[in-house]
Amino acid sequence: MVVLIVILILILISVVIVIVIVIAGFSGPKKGEIKIKIKIKIKKWKVPTFNFPRPTFSPTLPGMSEVSSVDNIPVFILCGGLGTRLKEETEFRPKPMVPIGDQPILWHIMNIYARHGFKRFVLCLGFKAECVIDYFRDFHLHNNDCTIKLGKNEVQVHESQRNPDWEVTLAYTGLANMTGSRIAQATRKYLGSAQYFAVTYGDGLTDVDLRAQFDYHRSHPKLGTVLGVNPPSRFGEIKVEADRVLEFAEKPEIEDHWINGGYFFFHRDFLRYLSEEQNCVLEREPLIRLARDGQLNIFRHRGFWACMDTQRDREQLTHLAQSANPPWLSSK
Repeated sequence: MVVLIVILILILISVVIVIVIVIAGFSGPKKGEIKIKIKIKIKKWKVPTFNFPRPTFSPTLPGMSEVSSVDNIPVFILCGGLGTRLKEETEFRPKPMVPIGDQPILWHIMNIYARHGFKRFVLCLGFKAECVIDYFRDFHLHNNDCTIKLGKNEVQVHESQRNPDWEVTLAYTGLANMTGSRIAQATRKYLGSAQYFAVTYGDGLTDVDLRAQFDYHRSHPKLGTVLGVNPPSRFGEIKVEADRVLEFAEKPEIEDHWINGGYFFFHRDFLRYLSEEQNCVLEREPLIRLARDGQLNIFRHRGFWACMDTQRDREQLTHLAQSANPPWLSSK
């Protein structure tokens, strides 16, 4: 707008000068005439300057983005296997639904995650999927007092201590599909935009700090982190020299021997190692290749860990679950 006004003034002054020159006839002033000098002073117009704040950038490495909360990190739990080693319990229900105390072992596993802030679960279903679906569909009826008005077909659920703030997705991943195939199918549909996700089986309990394991995973630029556990041997060990027994140990811990504890964290780029093919086994080619590529870390844990493989395991875990403070649910 200012520039337009200046241009109009200049045009007006030019017109005035032309008129004066024409009137003067391009000759000097005659006798008795007054010579008029017109001086034009034009101020230079300064272009205004604007000071905008400069943007700041905080570069981060791939896989190292900040995550202030874990409640949106999806936890994929494998719930579709046949559980053949626990046939007396799994003939009519999937292994994760075998009760430990008054709740299925799956409930205990989800509570382990929930204690550390994880609330979003994706259950990879297969064998006897309807048992898991029925349990969560009627979860409040199973775990709360309720009033049922048969005439009106109304159910009123009353307040209870067991009302977890969980989001549970029930994902059918095939009757006979292997573990890697189930994870590949479920992540394709339900991972969304999450950069990280957790994976575990439906039969292991531990008192590990899962938030600490997740933070460890984020702070190391690898695609995967596996929980390494150091459980005691199932058999006694003897140390000998010639024919003489030097030491006898009942079910000792093998300090330098670490096994897969079944609790994983992965970056979403790990998915390229998986396939939806039925015979894709997570523990075989995908994890073997990941380790050989130098992309798998271990998070060591020397605390409580147990796996329910046999009826004897189930009885021991049930005994612990019925105690005042089950080790996997106790505050440290």
